Amino acid sequence: MAERPNILLIMADQMRADCLGCTGAGAAHTPNLDALARQGILFSSAYSSTPSCTPARAGLLTGWSPWRHGMLGYGRIAGSYANEMPRMLADAGYSTTAIGKLHYFPQRHTHGFQTALLDESGRVETPGFVSDYRQWFKREAPDLDPDATGLGWNDFDARTYALPERLHPTQWTGDRAVERLSEVDESRPFFLKVSFARPHSPYDPPERLARRFDGAAVPAAAVGAWAEKFAHRGEEPRSDAWCGDLGAEQVRKSRRAYYAGVAFIDEQVGRIVEALKSRKLLERTLIVFTADHGDMLGDHNLWRKTYPYEGSARIPMILRWPEGMVRARRGLKSGKPVELRDVLPTFVDAAGLRAGPHTFDGQTLLDLVRRRDAPWRETLDLEHCQCYVRENDWNALTDGRMKYVWWAYTGQEQLFDLRADPHELRDLAREPARAGELAEWRGRMVRHLTPRGDRFARDGRPVVRTKSVLYSPNFPAGDKP
Repeated sequence: MAERPNILLIMADQMRADCLGCTGAGAAHTPNLDALARQGILFSSAYSSTPSCTPARAGLLTGWSPWRHGMLGYGRIAGSYANEMPRMLADAGYSTTAIGKLHYFPQRHTHGFQTALLDESGRVETPGFVSDYRQWFKREAPDLDPDATGLGWNDFDARTYALPERLHPTQWTGDRAVERLSEVDESRPFFLKVSFARPHSPYDPPERLARRFDGAAVPAAAVGAWAEKFAHRGEEPRSDAWCGDLGAEQVRKSRRAYYAGVAFIDEQVGRIVEALKSRKLLERTLIVFTADHGDMLGDHNLWRKTYPYEGSARIPMILRWPEGMVRARRGLKSGKPVELRDVLPTFVDAAGLRAGPHTFDGQTLLDLVRRRDAPWRETLDLEHCQCYVRENDWNALTDGRMKYVWWAYTGQEQLFDLRADPHELRDLAREPARAGELAEWRGRMVRHLTPRGDRFARDGRPVVRTKSVLYSPNFPAGDKP
C-alpha cells in the first residue's frame, strides 16, 4: 500500500471459537463476522494461552508468551511493559482510541491509548472509578438500575435484558465505535480497539434476539467419561458455579442466550463495517476480530474459563486485509496454531514499523496470508495457575491437531486427538496403545518447561507443583502485588 493502513481491533469477552457460522455452528447467526472471514482469513486453531481475562489481555498487549509477560493466571496487569500495543502505534504516529473493556489497572491507565471510553462491567478496582458507560447510563436513564436484569458477572443462568435495548452495554459499545469512525481525522492513520464486554456472563440478550433463539438447536454439552469428577457441584450450590452437571435444560437455556449475545455483537460488527464503508475507509483498514478466551458452557461439566479444553482456550481469530496490502486470495483458512501474542507483531508488520528494541514471542499473521507454507511454530504453549480449586493448575501444548495437558498439582496427564475428536471426549493418555505418543508429548513439555528451572521440570519429567505460581520472574518487579 502507498500509505500505512488504519488498524481496527474488534474483540469480544469470553467468546468460544465454535459459535460462529463460519466455524460450522449451525445455530449461530453471525452474517457479518462470516463475511469478514470470507473476505479475509479464518484461523481455525487460534488459542488464548492463559484463558482468563487479564493474562490473555497481557499477551495481546505485549506480543509475549505468559512466561515472558509474567502472568500465569488471573491477576492484575502490570502498569508498564517494554512492549505496549497502543503506545507503540501512538509513537509511530497513529491516533489511538479504545472503546469498551480494557481490564487494566489502575482502571484509567491506558498503556498508550490517547482516548478511552470504558465499559468495565460492574468492576470497581480503583477508588472512585465509574466507567464511561455507567456515567452515560446515569445521564440517559437516571431512574433506572444498569444491573436490573439481576444476574451476576459469572452466573450460569440466563435472562432477557430487563431494560430498553438502547441501554445495553453491547449497543453502547457499538454506538461509540460508529461515532468514532464518523469523526476520524483522515490525515493520519488510526488504531481503534473496540472491546465488547459480552458474551461474557451475564447472559442477557435483548428480547428480540432472545426470541430469535427460542427453540434453537444449540449444541448439547460435550461430556467425556473422564469428566465425571466435575459433575458434582458441591454442598452449597452457587449461581456462579465453576463446575457441575446442571442438566440439559440449563445448558440449552444458557447457550441460547449466549448465542443471542453473540448475534448482538455481530450486528454491531456489521454497523462498524458499514461506518468504514461510508467513509471509504474499508480498503484502507486492517481488521482483526478475536476474543480474550472462551466459555465452557457446561462442556465436561465445567463452566466459565481457565481450563485447557477447547471451549475455554480456543478463540475466534479472523483477519481481513485492505486491498493492496498483500496479494492473496480471500476466504483463506489456516489450521496453524495461532495465539493472541501474534496480534501485535501483525500490526507492527502491517504498519511497516521497525521493531527496533521490541522483540516478540508472537509472529505476524500476515505471513500465513502471504504464504500458506510460511515457517511457523510447531507447537503452542498454554497454561493457567490455580483457580477455583488447587487442582486446576496446568500446562498444555498443542499443534492444532493434538493436545497434551499436564495437571501440575496432581501429576495427571491427558492427550487428545483434536482432528478425530474435536470435543475431547476420548482421553488417549489412558490407552496403553498410545503410550509412545504420550511419552513424545511429555518430552516436548519437559523441553518447554526446563528453562524455567527445577520447580517446573527435573530429571526428564514435568514436576508436580503443590504451590501455585501466579507471576513468573519476568513480571515487572515494581508492579508485583
